[in-house]
Amino acid sequence: MQAEVTASVDRYAVAAKPLLLRMKAVMQVTGLGKSTIYRLIASQRFPSPVRLTNSVVAWRLSDLEAWTASKPQSK
Repeated sequence: MQAEVTASVDRYAVAAKPLLLRMKAVMQVTGLGKSTIYRLIASQRFPSPVRLTNSVVAWRLSDLEAWTASKPQSK
């Protein structure tokens, strides 16, 4: 029984990565600046954030991964 619980916890620990990223992390992941990100959002060329509270937003990791995958790869 204990081994089953431990295996279950280990599986989630390995798979655990943040599902929502705040602006600082988005900037690090994309290499874009804050104003560029908001300019791209305004032109609908970047994923929109999710509002967590009145003053806090975050981006879905899956949206950022899809956006990155859609960008052409340089040679």
